[in-house]
This record gives sequence, structure tokens and C-alpha cells, in this order.
Amino acid sequence: MADDIASAGLRAQFATLFANQRSTLVRLLARLTGDRHVAEDLAQDAYLKVAVAAQTGEIEHLQPFLYQTARNLAFDHLRKQKVRAVVHPRAGATLDAVIAAVPTTDPSPETRLLDRDRVRRFQAALAGLPERARQVLVLHRIHGLGQAEIAQRFGVSERTIAKDLALALKHCLSIDSA
Repeated sequence: MADDIASAGLRAQFATLFANQRSTLVRLLARLTGDRHVAEDLAQDAYLKVAVAAQTGEIEHLQPFLYQTARNLAFDHLRKQKVRAVVHPRAGATLDAVIAAVPTTDPSPETRLLDRDRVRRFQAALAGLPERARQVLVLHRIHGLGQAEIAQRFGVSERTIAKDLALALKHCLSIDSA
């Protein structure tokens, strides 16, 4: 009985909160979705979800819970809208527009340029290393060999390989940060 009274009090408190916050909530959702009508629908959905959750009485802070629920609904709506645009293109959309909407795994031109610059800097760093340190770095970082295997190939101790590797990494980091 006491739980029913507390739950009824929370529902009444929530109804008052929603009535006071409705216009602000709709404006927020309209900014997120870009559509006032969708924002109205999402605000109503948020009200229903929070009202159901309020029946459990486990919500401590109603207003933040309401706004977070509304934001989550808006983000879900935007994700679904994006998928629909790819799967079901608008009538009259050209094939090129449909293809352009499909995400690509190819790197962007900016990413390609940055990658080329990184490779160039790495090559410059490698060129400035002693021969064995360069080979140790390449074998370890590029080919994935362990220090023990590299030490065996060169006929030196693992400690020597560790020092060569540390020298090479320190050198590469100094070139990269310069």
C-alpha cells in the first residue's frame, strides 16, 4: 500500500515536471533531429518510457532521467533514419547518390596524406639508425619476431637486442616529436 502511494506521488511529480519541461524538451529534440514533428513524437515517447519507469519508483532524479531518455530516443531515431536512407533511398534518387551514401572502407585523402607523411618520417628515422639497431627494430616491430629469436639470428645476447631496440625506439620517437 505504501509503495502504491509513493509510486502515485512520483507519477504526479513526473506529470508536473513533464508539463513544465515539455516545450524545452521539444526544442532540444528538434535541434537534435532537425524536425519539429519528430521532436513532438519523441517527447511523447520519452514521457511514456519515463512514466513506466517511474512506476517502479527507482528513479532518483526525474528531470535528468527524462532528458537522457529523450536524447537516447533522438539518437536512435537518427541512426534508424541513416540506415533507412541507405537501404531505402528516396524516390527519384540517382544511382550515384545511392552509391555515394554507402559508407566506404577506403581511407580519406587526408588520411592517405597523413599516412604517407608518417611513412616518410619513419623511413628518415630508420636511415639515421646504426645498421643492427635498424634491423632489430624492423624484425621486432614489422615482422613480429621476439627478442630471443632476433638475438639468436645475430649471435648476441637478448640484453644487447633489448638495448638496440630501446635505442631505435628512442630515436624514432625523437624524430616523430621534432
